[in-house]
Amino acid sequence: MQKNGNKLKMNYQQFFGEWHRFGIFNVYQLQAWHPGFDVNNLTRWIAKGYIVRLRRCWYAFRDFLGVPSFSEYVANQIYAPSYISLHSALAFYGMIPEAVTQFTSVSSLKTNFFRNDFGEFSYKSVKPSLMFGYVPKRILEGRAVMYATPEKALLDLLYLYPFYTSERDMADLRLDEDFMEDELDMNRMMEYASRFKSPELEKRLNTLLKAYGIR
Repeated sequence: MQKNGNKLKMNYQQFFGEWHRFGIFNVYQLQAWHPGFDVNNLTRWIAKGYIVRLRRCWYAFRDFLGVPSFSEYVANQIYAPSYISLHSALAFYGMIPEAVTQFTSVSSLKTNFFRNDFGEFSYKSVKPSLMFGYVPKRILEGRAVMYATPEKALLDLLYLYPFYTSERDMADLRLDEDFMEDELDMNRMMEYASRFKSPELEKRLNTLLKAYGIR
């Protein structure tokens, strides 16, 4: 390491040894770790292909590209609090047949979107009281990724996409009928639905259940 005035120019090998295990990091963490850390280090390392920029102030080591489920971990980390929900969660549980190319999350922060080398990340905003119904899934070398439960993923979808109104609309979602019949926790579904305090959501939920012959 070399100090240039109050700025700290760092050897990449040392940085790699101390930070690689985290996979993802931000500028504020680095400056807390080494006050005076020179952010120009990051510009040099991006240019050399060592790290990639995820969004403003957030970075990851390039060798994590292609690591299974690391993009989902990125989704959680770069915009928090958030949890994976909507189409991404439905695909994770095998509830929809389509492969999802965009990582969809719910957050109490404003609606946002980021694109980087790890994928496209979409965040839909809800009020803080609706930030519930998600659980950690340990799917990446012990790292936890927050996912909506199947019930909350469906409710988030109906709440945030109110154009799903008719039985035909619900059928067009092509939800897996065996999963709907056998694996959804209906008590949890109804308890979660009541917490939205939305008569319109409850109406859409009843339409969905009718479309799939449930209840």
